[in-house]
Amino acid sequence: MRKSFLSAVALTSLLAFSGSAWADLLVGVGGPITGPNAAFGAQLQKGAEMAVKDINAAGGVNGEQISLSVGDDVSDPKQGISVANKFVADGVKFVVGHFNSGVSIPASEVYAENGILEITPAATNPVYTERGLWNTFRVCGRDDQQGEVAGAYIAANFKDAKVAVIHDKTPYGQGLADETKKALNAAGVTEALYEGVNVGDKDFSALIAKMKDAGVTLIYWGGLHTEAGLIIRQSADQGLKAPLFSGDGIVSNELASIAGDAVAGTLNTFGPDPRNNPAAKEVVEKFRAAGFEPEAYTLYAYAATQILAQAATAAGSNDPQEVAKAIKEKGPFKTVLGELSFNEKGDRTDADYVVYEWRKGDDGKYNYFQL
Repeated sequence: MRKSFLSAVALTSLLAFSGSAWADLLVGVGGPITGPNAAFGAQLQKGAEMAVKDINAAGGVNGEQISLSVGDDVSDPKQGISVANKFVADGVKFVVGHFNSGVSIPASEVYAENGILEITPAATNPVYTERGLWNTFRVCGRDDQQGEVAGAYIAANFKDAKVAVIHDKTPYGQGLADETKKALNAAGVTEALYEGVNVGDKDFSALIAKMKDAGVTLIYWGGLHTEAGLIIRQSADQGLKAPLFSGDGIVSNELASIAGDAVAGTLNTFGPDPRNNPAAKEVVEKFRAAGFEPEAYTLYAYAATQILAQAATAAGSNDPQEVAKAIKEKGPFKTVLGELSFNEKGDRTDADYVVYEWRKGDDGKYNYFQL
């Protein structure tokens, strides 16, 4: 007799998204579904859901339909471990997630010990794939790649700037800040200030006063959009004329809602906008028809799910160990991000970070535009 292990969440997702009466292959999507980073969690969830719907409509994976189980880690490492353990108990075989590096790294160890493959759309800290685990993959780039691009851009375009390097003390935020600082130092730029703040801080008056005293003319921020928006707005309010440069952690339209008009001129690194990739045209139209704008990591989550399905097909097996081998050996895979291949560590074989500037679009709303 065939046995299937489905949580209530998985069954709900199955009925809602796959249109089947039952499912065989359980995939988890883990991310901050609630909390201050819920915008990113929604991107991961919506991207995976749409991919599962499309894959199931095309016949599933090796004769099995996919059911999706959603785990809310609230961007908290401890909660991420709880989600990972629940996925193990539910019989999940593959995980699309998590969003934060600080969650993905410890969760991946739970998955590795329990035969689960994890492919993250968004976790960029190099440590994630540097530990020699069999099960860690990412469809995004790494912070050492992102930091090199940011450092080179700042050195070339802000030659006389006094740079403050600020981070949120997380594996992602501090890791990105340190990689950018390393690139700046290698280019002959010494930071005027290096400071850490806490996730959830609301008042940055003391930090801004310190930056003004140091004559800072450019802020490099390692962290997410929530604190970035407050730093941008409060800097403008307190007369600090210094644009903020950051990474992929601020690519949410919520940044403009927090920062207001002061967001104009903000810079960040991110991959080329996948919404403009011809390979994503049909999928983007589906999202928009459904009333969801697939910004930032939505299509990365869709691509992660595509890779799982294609690698399983190439392996002729839905066993995570066999799929992991296929991801490393059977590429390139055709995805909404373009064709992707992976190295032995589980990283992409290409690096594609570019620089964006925030400004008003033709619709009068602030957004990030590739330079």
